[in-house]
Amino acid sequence: MERIASRQTRFVLSVMTLGAVLVAPGAAIAQDATPTYSKDVAPIFREKCEACHRPGYIAPMSLQTYAESRPWARSIKNRVEARQMPPWHIDDSVGIQTFQNDRSLSREQRETIIRWVDAGAPQGDAAGMPPAAVFADDDVWNFADMFGGPPDLVIKSSPYTMKALSQDHWWKPEVPTGLTEDRWIRAIEIRPTTVAGRKVVHHALARLQQEDEDLGAASDVGAGLLMEWAVGKQGEIMREGSGKLIKADSSIVWDIHYSSAGEEVTDSVELGLYFYPKGEEPKHRQVLSAWSSLEGGSDNLSLPPNTMMATERFHVLKQNGRVENFQPHMHLRGKGMQMTAVLPDGTNRVLSRVSNFSFNWHNNYVYDDDAAPLLPKGTVIAVKSWYDNTSANRANPDPNQWVGYGDRTVDEMGHAWVNVTYMDDEDFQAAVAERAARVATTNEDDD
Repeated sequence: MERIASRQTRFVLSVMTLGAVLVAPGAAIAQDATPTYSKDVAPIFREKCEACHRPGYIAPMSLQTYAESRPWARSIKNRVEARQMPPWHIDDSVGIQTFQNDRSLSREQRETIIRWVDAGAPQGDAAGMPPAAVFADDDVWNFADMFGGPPDLVIKSSPYTMKALSQDHWWKPEVPTGLTEDRWIRAIEIRPTTVAGRKVVHHALARLQQEDEDLGAASDVGAGLLMEWAVGKQGEIMREGSGKLIKADSSIVWDIHYSSAGEEVTDSVELGLYFYPKGEEPKHRQVLSAWSSLEGGSDNLSLPPNTMMATERFHVLKQNGRVENFQPHMHLRGKGMQMTAVLPDGTNRVLSRVSNFSFNWHNNYVYDDDAAPLLPKGTVIAVKSWYDNTSANRANPDPNQWVGYGDRTVDEMGHAWVNVTYMDDEDFQAAVAERAARVATTNEDDD
């Protein structure tokens, strides 16, 4: 697999070099043309920004029109140049770089926005504006169109009232699923039930509580979480042939983090489950785990004032598996996290690294189908996190405080939410061979 990837990388680099030679004159001409909002910038905003930057949504301003965007031009340039926006914090110098949900700007897109601002942010011909973006109604589930309707089962937490001014609260009710038979899940969504609720729900965990002996040694967390939701996360769709099993007489144990927003809000959180058709059982089972980065456990996390430190913890894959995603979780002093696979032959592979973590955005980085690591049993997963408890960290509320582990935002944590699809030896070898064949075919097609 590594050799194939290396050949593919050399091939791609060669093509890029050749392409640069062939298109250089045209590229130079394109660089000389001044970008305008209507023709060049608005399409980028449509694709990468407007989901949040529109009236009534989480962003502080709308970018849907020139009149709305122009006053923010310098601020936009600064954020784009610093790669703070759109929020996508994967380090592009190491690890896997292809994701299903990549919302980052390409180099060309960043350069276009920067050159537009530097040229005075001209509007250009308004007739050249792209069509307005069409967004799903908030009352419609994200995956409803994909699966031909709303979720097959919706489970709501019991309501909770968050006062206008209050310390953070955690609401942990247990709610029966009402299922009378086992079902396989192919997609999951979580969302606050009201618009006001989106102001006070920081994140929500839906933990699956059920009698489950089928996992055997595959998972040390049992059935694990169904899903973790936080700002910036829509939902999860299982890859073809994999799913999560929810059993009859099961229940959902909620863990919802509420934060005050200046007004009293009563809300609940709802979990939407899309099932495989009855009788259709996926071949592989997927489990969501929280892989800690804290050596010695959470009690050992202690950040002295005005210091930086790192900690690392190791996890052994007890069965073969495909790692589906990487979602680091820390708080305000969290600076970065890295996930590395140490293969049974001693080979080290950095899977992903976030070097500029932001507590405001709990991004879930979902690997592309042919990038999701296929790892044999016995692989050691090293999860390392580093923290900045100094005044250089602009998010740090008080660098003079000792900081320990805890649920509060001013406390700290360190773990990665990772979905793993487990496979037996035969299926694992077949998956490795199938991927190698696809990569080889892709290389031949490129030739």
